[in-house]
Amino acid sequence: MRKEQKDQLIDQLCEEIKAYPLIYIADIGGLNSVLTSKLRRAAFRKEVKLEVVKNALLIKAMERTGMDYSELFPVIKGETAIMLSNTNNAPAKLIKEFREKEKGAQKPVLKGAYVEECFYIGEQHLDELVNIKSKNELIADIVALLQSPVKNVISQLQSGANTITGVLKTLEEKKAE
Repeated sequence: MRKEQKDQLIDQLCEEIKAYPLIYIADIGGLNSVLTSKLRRAAFRKEVKLEVVKNALLIKAMERTGMDYSELFPVIKGETAIMLSNTNNAPAKLIKEFREKEKGAQKPVLKGAYVEECFYIGEQHLDELVNIKSKNELIADIVALLQSPVKNVISQLQSGANTITGVLKTLEEKKAE
């Protein structure tokens, strides 16, 4: 590959990295073509961009972004795939669900991740990354918390109205006797 082609690939990869706030680095090497295809389809459905990259090109692209990704550089070795996403936990869930669904599949393996301005190095952080809530999940939690007191007040008012109605009916029935 000529230097111009490498520079073009690095620039393209740099733009992709800049476009997504989250980067997961995984090892998908050793997956057969059927499993790789299934993984790519699952990634597409979850809006995760999955791309197999050359290590040297990835490091150069990360350096060109202006962000300091140097903590991830030690894990960029061997066969490397990047997973780019706008949702914090989508790639982690994808990795975990794929391994559970494809019984016996040992890959993909999480090498490292950059999520919410923190670095996670190693497979041991997969469950932690799965449990990070996405922006939409946090918004839903906040809305539920805000609605809870209002629902309690409304239900109390409704039960109070039912009680008053019941008392009035009972008094009315006693007068009728």
